[in-house]
Amino acid sequence: MATWRTLESTILLDELPGFHRKFLEWRGVENAAEMPLRRVQQRVESELNKMALEGKTRRQEGDWELLEGFDFSS
Repeated sequence: MATWRTLESTILLDELPGFHRKFLEWRGVENAAEMPLRRVQQRVESELNKMALEGKTRRQEGDWELLEGFDFSS
């Protein structure tokens, strides 16, 4: 099973903000496209923590084990 940090390491640096915004949109976060980059990163971590509380991922040593949902391939 992949982890969030492992997945992030496969994304080109230029594409990472778009990837994070896509994730936030998938989670239903409004105005993700207009958020400042620092806020995007904070919100991604917040959403991953919410997913852990929902049982959709597991927190492990500063990372999240991905269990379901988001299509990470595109």
